[in-house]
Amino acid sequence: MTPTGFGSLADRVVLVTGGEGHIGGAVVQAFLGLGSRVAVVDLDAGERSDGQRLDLAVDLSNLDAAADVPSAVVDHFGRLDVIVAAAGVVAHGSSHDAGWNVPFENQDAGLWSSALDVNVTATFALVQAAAGPLAAHGVGSIVLVSSQYGFLAPQMAMYDGTGLHNVAGYAVSKAGVTQLARWLSTTMAPEVRVNSVSPGGIARDQPDTFVSRFEARTPLARMASEEDVVGPVLFLASDLARYVTGHDLVVDGGFSVW
Repeated sequence: MTPTGFGSLADRVVLVTGGEGHIGGAVVQAFLGLGSRVAVVDLDAGERSDGQRLDLAVDLSNLDAAADVPSAVVDHFGRLDVIVAAAGVVAHGSSHDAGWNVPFENQDAGLWSSALDVNVTATFALVQAAAGPLAAHGVGSIVLVSSQYGFLAPQMAMYDGTGLHNVAGYAVSKAGVTQLARWLSTTMAPEVRVNSVSPGGIARDQPDTFVSRFEARTPLARMASEEDVVGPVLFLASDLARYVTGHDLVVDGGFSVW
């Protein structure tokens, strides 16, 4: 039997958390382009509500609000087939930069809870509430967006003099995301597949010194773009990956092979 490919995503209902963010936004546009119906969940979501797209402004740090999302999607579209969890407290550019994006000795352990709440706990609460709808039609798939730093230790010399830092709380939360995908993959089988994607460093106007160090360390000699992550997410969500579950797909240009 020949897999139906990305075309299998046509008319499937996809929920994307962090759908107004860098990766999430690119994923939303890709699913829409394939004919999927998409629910965009984000703190900054707009007000669109039609047959193709539903915007839901949700604070995922509120677990009750996170758990209410799947029923809102089913009420609007009549079903739910795919979840892509791209929302998260990020390593850099966060409102927690005081005590967050700082050297190891200054990182504030009190800020870890917000990263764990959004990156891990809220995703669990949302998926738990979505288990029934995802299993209903035999095509349920979940893709959790993790990070290479969910399984790699940092090379601190890459950060020297750049103003950037590798944040322990972020890394630990992403390790939790990867393990949550593994845990869910057996718990929700055989009706629902669960996988994760671990992107490498994504180019977002980092200092030139950092970029050159990162690229020198990467076999493909460049940092990633959001579009580099989209294809792997679509693959795992689609019937092309119908016999893939419990897998972490590393999308890092070879950074982790050395």
